[in-house]
Amino acid sequence: MDDVNGTSAATVFDALGARYEQAFADAPAHRESLRELTARLAPRSRVLDVGSGTGRPTAEVLVAAGHEVHGVDVSPVMVELAARQVPGASFVHADVRGLALAEASFDAVCVYFSLLQMTRAEQGALLARLAVALRPGGLLAVATVPLDVEGVDAVFMGRPVRVTSFDGPAFTALVAGAGFTVLSDRSVLFTPAHPEATPEPHLFLLGRRD
Repeated sequence: MDDVNGTSAATVFDALGARYEQAFADAPAHRESLRELTARLAPRSRVLDVGSGTGRPTAEVLVAAGHEVHGVDVSPVMVELAARQVPGASFVHADVRGLALAEASFDAVCVYFSLLQMTRAEQGALLARLAVALRPGGLLAVATVPLDVEGVDAVFMGRPVRVTSFDGPAFTALVAGAGFTVLSDRSVLFTPAHPEATPEPHLFLLGRRD
């Protein structure tokens, strides 16, 4: 996952560190998505958090609800922060695209805004792999910025990045095509708590593995 200068996504998020959490952790729609997910999970479910960041809010909320959380992130700084802030979860520094995922090994997968620096082909391929990693009936909580953009250079919290995404209907179709029944969707505008932030569209989906 490279940005406009050929710098890895890990470098971008290493630089942002705790500032990313300060800007996004209190997003109401993100927390509502987690509430909907936890309401459907059986006790002590095994959950994979893709792009786990600082561990807040996703891993923290799920651990507090009694679930076994395994986070993966490309940023070693984020992994270190998450391990310190959410000691009840486990976190690994890795690129999920190359991570071995056993079939039917998770009850749920969370992918909150973790796809945006992947190509469209990589996004579709990862969602399909995550479907296989879920037990039948397992749940996917996923969020993106629903814009029809591919390889667009942008600035994110003062850092240059290259972004690829889909508009809302296309992203919903991508999730369905990867093997999920979409149970709910929510579209909101959110302004991160950052001086350079502007309102951005967010799309949250909850899916069930077919």
